[in-house]
Amino acid sequence: MTFRLIRLSTGPDGQSHFSAEPVPFATEDPVGALSATEAVAAIIFAETAAGSSLDWHNAPCRQYVITLSGMLVFETRGGELETIRPGDILLAEDVTGGGHRWRLVDEAPWRRVYVTQA
Repeated sequence: MTFRLIRLSTGPDGQSHFSAEPVPFATEDPVGALSATEAVAAIIFAETAAGSSLDWHNAPCRQYVITLSGMLVFETRGGELETIRPGDILLAEDVTGGGHRWRLVDEAPWRRVYVTQA
């Protein structure tokens, strides 16, 4: 059992980079699995209209972004591309450096949940 976690972090070169990994589970049993607990500061629900985009920026804080609807492409200044689909979890940690931008690529609004770190 895994969730798709895309990490967006600032590398030693000062630029944003993607890496994909499964969410690690701390405990598993025959009916399910749980990750380790993390302290959070806030949960925010957001919606952005289909066809929208946001130019270069950094994450305002370390935050999980859980996409509920909409498909979008994130891009780094180095040209790395990552397509985010409903159910994907983006861990935005690039609070410094070159940043990233995104654009919606389907006809659905981008509905998401932000879970910010404490």
